[in-house]
Amino acid sequence: MPKEKYESSNPRRNYSIMSSEDLASGKKSEWYELEISGPVRNLCPKLWSLRHLTSLYLNDNNLLRIPPDISKLTNLTYLDLSSNKLRSLPSELGDLSLMRQLLLNNNFLRNLPFELGKLFQLQTLGLQGNPLSPDILNRYNEPNGTQKLLSYMLDHLALNVTQPPQRQWIPVQQRDCSRPTAVFTVMCYNVLCDKYCTRQLYGYCPTWALNWEYRKKGIMDEIKHYRADIISLQEVETDQFYNFFLPELKRDGYNGIFSPKSRARTMSEQERKHVDGCAIFFREAKFHFIKEYLIEFNQLAMANAEGNDDMLNRVMTKDNIGLAALLEVKEPHYETGMPADRLRGQPLLVATAHIHWDPEYSDVKLIQTMMLMWELKQIIEDTCRGYGLTAPTIDCNAIPLLLCGDLNSLPNSGVVEYLSTGKVAADHLDFKEYAYRSSLRKISTAEGKDALSHSFRLCRAYQGDTMPFTNYTYEFKGVIDYIFYSREHMNLLGLLGPLDGEWFRENKVAGCPHPHIPSDHFSLFVELEMPVPVPNGRGIGPGPSSAVSPMCPSSGGGGGTSNMTVGGAAGIVGGGGGGGSGNGGGGGNNNNNSGSGGGGSGNMNNSSGSGSGGGGGSGGGGGSGNNNNLHMKVR
Repeated sequence: MPKEKYESSNPRRNYSIMSSEDLASGKKSEWYELEISGPVRNLCPKLWSLRHLTSLYLNDNNLLRIPPDISKLTNLTYLDLSSNKLRSLPSELGDLSLMRQLLLNNNFLRNLPFELGKLFQLQTLGLQGNPLSPDILNRYNEPNGTQKLLSYMLDHLALNVTQPPQRQWIPVQQRDCSRPTAVFTVMCYNVLCDKYCTRQLYGYCPTWALNWEYRKKGIMDEIKHYRADIISLQEVETDQFYNFFLPELKRDGYNGIFSPKSRARTMSEQERKHVDGCAIFFREAKFHFIKEYLIEFNQLAMANAEGNDDMLNRVMTKDNIGLAALLEVKEPHYETGMPADRLRGQPLLVATAHIHWDPEYSDVKLIQTMMLMWELKQIIEDTCRGYGLTAPTIDCNAIPLLLCGDLNSLPNSGVVEYLSTGKVAADHLDFKEYAYRSSLRKISTAEGKDALSHSFRLCRAYQGDTMPFTNYTYEFKGVIDYIFYSREHMNLLGLLGPLDGEWFRENKVAGCPHPHIPSDHFSLFVELEMPVPVPNGRGIGPGPSSAVSPMCPSSGGGGGTSNMTVGGAAGIVGGGGGGGSGNGGGGGNNNNNSGSGGGGSGNMNNSSGSGSGGGGGSGGGGGSGNNNNLHMKVR
């Protein structure tokens, strides 16, 4: 077949030669484009060491082949191989993922390697003047033919990648065998809603592997493989919760709750089916379900705006939600020798949230998180009063909190700082200098003007670089998913480690989803222990844990007093030593015919004492942790 007349679309590029004065002044030569012209038949192997190149012009030569080593030029965005004598191309061309323009015009190509389908960023593909098969040419000549052809080639590319190795279990500490505890596992997983899973966003993944019918099997297989006692999911489509997740997990002994994003309120029934939201599942053999709570950030923003334009225009317009379930651990799941009639199930508040995604709205992320913690505080206070506590001020740490979610925030963000430390500066950079202070005072426990705070004492399960990323796409790789737990009520026993990084490198995985990884997020999975509550009639929580998780060091705290009303009798007990290396609590007095008990000074885990209480009050002996085995801690 005679070649069509070819006019080079790339006239000779301008260049400049450095003068001796430039060299003498120390000026450096920088060049990222290379043109090789003339009747060249073979290329020097040293060419493939020029890995800084972004453009390579090899057109109008007599090249018969391109070696596989071209894949070493990983920064190439432009490659012109037009008007040569090429009859085939190396499959390694598909590894040049930055490629934007690939010109192959006027060669002798009859077929193309399917690996070219991996060039998901390619915008221009020149194929004119080649004796290609009708199957290729017909697709190429359609409107948007380049993208259709690339998609076809990627979908038909043989999958020669093995499954990633099993994630390794990382033990953190031994279980506390000195006292009864309840042990349970927790999973947090953003499953990637179907409507967000498009070729436009995830062009490196075959269409068939983006399809929900394919992905949902991998997601459910993973959930069932780990069999967590509590599962929190984000980006769950409404229709899929009711017709897939809930029925499937009910067969395995779970029940669950769900709420879509706030936009569903204004939609038709058909449209609502495709709105995503958050879900919480729990194993019914282990937990009683008490109550569910929906937290709508746009409604809270409107309620707290007080005419603040920034709150109305930036925060109220985002319809992310939080969801919480109040559970109670069933008595048989405490491994204890106590008679069943003396045990009362431990309340546990499980919360999940999907915080706004856009990096340009770091202020919204932080404010949504503050709203979440404030609402969880209100939930716990209301719950405590429902259990009969009548103190005017209730410590929100009275009931254990488990917080899981896609927070769309990096570990060094204001969101994670706020959750981990309990406070954030009122002028934190993440607020972007917007005027939120007056509005946020209503949802902060801080008394000063320089900080905004919450009263929960939380620990992050995955610390440091234990998990180098929880979200893995071509454009972004980082940690944005988290599990937090009440440090005084729970200990971290172990966690599931990351996927094998070597597998990603060896298989040149550009991002997820992937045929072997059904979401762009990786699941988090941890094992926690929670001490059995000491029965005292109306108390609803265990004493603080004496063991401080090595993954969550806490600073020592001094002794103090803690007022408690249980069954109508007020008692004052000696404050226990704080977490870490605090000293034992001082002697405690009970105002209702109480005895006194003195806690000896010494290490937190070793201080001891004895005491007795009369009537409904309780005398506090020294003990481990804060407030010496108070069930409901109040201030």
